[in-house]
Amino acid sequence: MGAKRVLVAMTGASGSIYGLRLIRALKAAGNEVQVIISRWGEETLKYETGIDRETLVAEVDRGYDENDLSAPPASGSYHLDAMVVIPCSMKTLAGIAHGYADNLVGRAADCSLKERRKLILVPRESPLNLIHIRNMATVTEAGAIVIPASPAFWHRPKTIEDLVDSVVERVLSHLSSAGEKAAEWTGLD
Repeated sequence: MGAKRVLVAMTGASGSIYGLRLIRALKAAGNEVQVIISRWGEETLKYETGIDRETLVAEVDRGYDENDLSAPPASGSYHLDAMVVIPCSMKTLAGIAHGYADNLVGRAADCSLKERRKLILVPRESPLNLIHIRNMATVTEAGAIVIPASPAFWHRPKTIEDLVDSVVERVLSHLSSAGEKAAEWTGLD
């Protein structure tokens, strides 16, 4: 597996730690990481982690303004190996499910679907209503992968980071970028 160009979008759902840890894991594995942080994603990131947009963008290869529909990811001709929306708000999920590309997150996701590129959505919402479930079905039928932010416990996590990383490792696995420490079920001891 060679280095990949991955676009990570962070929206306003709670759980910005998932996006932050994914970005850092992708960078540590030598991937090119680009990021879009929505307005509310920016607010949530700062509130939940104390990290501002500028600090996060300094950690990646390229950052985009969510309102810049002339940015490279707004075109299907711009090559990305994958796009991950983490965390994915229900608003963003609805927009992607219905082709409502009113910002760069929605447009880049739309391009990922139309170009048949890997698109992973990590919703962090509970409980789910029927509209949320139907939107998840719609994006799945269109080719996206939905990985809810539901941490695993079978690996006996000891820290919050262990719980967060159980979700991040699932995403990395679907990107074929799992690290050496990825937890893998090997049966009962």
